[in-house]
Amino acid sequence: MPLKNFNHIDLLVERYPALASNYQEIVRAVETIVHTHKEGGKVLVCGNGGSAADAEHIVGELAKAFVLPRRIPADDSLKLQTMPGPLSAHLAEHLQSGVRAIALSGSSPLATAIANDGDPSLVYAQMTYVYGQPGDVLIGISTSGNSKNVVAALTVARAFNLRTIGLTGEKTAAMDPLCDVKIKVPATETFKVQEFHLPIYHAICLTVESELFGDA
Repeated sequence: MPLKNFNHIDLLVERYPALASNYQEIVRAVETIVHTHKEGGKVLVCGNGGSAADAEHIVGELAKAFVLPRRIPADDSLKLQTMPGPLSAHLAEHLQSGVRAIALSGSSPLATAIANDGDPSLVYAQMTYVYGQPGDVLIGISTSGNSKNVVAALTVARAFNLRTIGLTGEKTAAMDPLCDVKIKVPATETFKVQEFHLPIYHAICLTVESELFGDA
């Protein structure tokens, strides 16, 4: 489904001209997330180290208001207001609409159990297999593109018909053929790749918010 508003992506490229070559893939990433949300699906996100922090950052921008107000639907507000007790009106007023998104790095008890009981490189793959449903999206973040646990998760995602988005650096990498959308930034050093990833996923989240909640 074509986007209605490219402003945030245009501004991204204006501020970071080196990312002009990534424009179409960024658009595709937004379209993928929007389409998945409208179909009732969810977004899973994974990465390691700084990229794990990025995964949780992305979820924080998707699952609640980013820069726009996101009032919940009137029907949902009414359901809350019919509940007994003084909290119902407060919930109806202050809950926000959001994209269903989960950072796989955010479940340390499960992650450590999987790592301790089995193969640590399959932590994200196991979560993807359990949490993922056909039509969901998995976003894999790896500055090298070769992180074993991210590659394993993307493999599971593709096997079970999840859509896949990859954020990585410019080198040819193991995750490349596993990604429906490949955002390969023009850098190879880890910190430089990460410095490009942040404004990209901010632009993605801003555009997703505009598409889904812009008329809220």
